Amino acid sequence: MSDCPKLQNCPFFNDRMENMPGMSASLKRRYCRGAYDACARYMVYERLGPERVPIDLFPNEADRALILIITK
Repeated sequence: MSDCPKLQNCPFFNDRMENMPGMSASLKRRYCRGAYDACARYMVYERLGPERVPIDLFPNEADRALILIITK
């Protein structure tokens, strides 16, 4: 896969989120620079729009993203 098309403005990728996990570098490699379509932030962004992406949503929280999407 390739880099996520949302990298430039992503608060997670650009370290603008509170409580960044110690494993953020690993998450960036996996989601931001790889399987971005599996990123929880990307999934919500694409289906509900940028304004509906919770500021505290991390890439590996796909279960939370799916709940947001199905309960929109």
